[in-house]
Amino acid sequence: MLQIEDLHVEVGGNEVLKGVNLSINKNETFILFGPNGSGKTTLLMTIMGFSNYKVTKGKIIFRGHDITYMPTYERARLGIGMSFQRPPTINGLRTKDLVKLCARDKDIDIEALAKKVKMEDFLDRDINLGFSGGEIKRSELLQLMAQEPKLLLFDEPESGVDLENMALIGDIVKELLGQKLTPKPGISMKKLKEGKEISGLIITHTGYILEYINADRGMVMYNGVLCCEARPRDILEQIRKYGYKECVKCLM
Repeated sequence: MLQIEDLHVEVGGNEVLKGVNLSINKNETFILFGPNGSGKTTLLMTIMGFSNYKVTKGKIIFRGHDITYMPTYERARLGIGMSFQRPPTINGLRTKDLVKLCARDKDIDIEALAKKVKMEDFLDRDINLGFSGGEIKRSELLQLMAQEPKLLLFDEPESGVDLENMALIGDIVKELLGQKLTPKPGISMKKLKEGKEISGLIITHTGYILEYINADRGMVMYNGVLCCEARPRDILEQIRKYGYKECVKCLM
């Protein structure tokens, strides 16, 4: 699904990513941990193609396409979608109109999708204008549901969300990742997921999202470098016990 090779990225003239190598398989969910300022969001924004993130070396390959210098809208059309930690407010653009744009030419029932994330009363409101943290996250998920991307990027889906919203958000993230599929008689779950080919890359600080989804692999980003690959729950347990200082040993 995604192959990143020796990726170096500058932001504002400062090198933030320093030789990142990462591969995510089809139907795989990958968790990325790391302290603030370590480069996690920079990695997601670079994958999505935002212009403030300058690739100075390396490659990003998505489903066989070299997207390293491809504009953001082309990456979205290829099947990459992102839920931002702090998405902007867009005055003058109604939520339902953006959802229509995300769906492109697909025939979708916007009202039905909105009800799943309790956003039916927000469709005529401007994007994120006066929304709470949980409402912003649900709006982001609504857009992703309409887009139906192959690779889902989540930047701290738990951030700014209360416990009631977290349960709903966790369930929808799980559904977007294809983890709530029910196999039909004679069809294995593996075969069903192979047909969907959905992968996820999730940044988390608290680890709450792991209570709702199945994560296959995890790593820690520290000072712009990836290290400490292990089972996500094992990584989280080590971070809770010892903090990120133990991860420095993996870089020595």
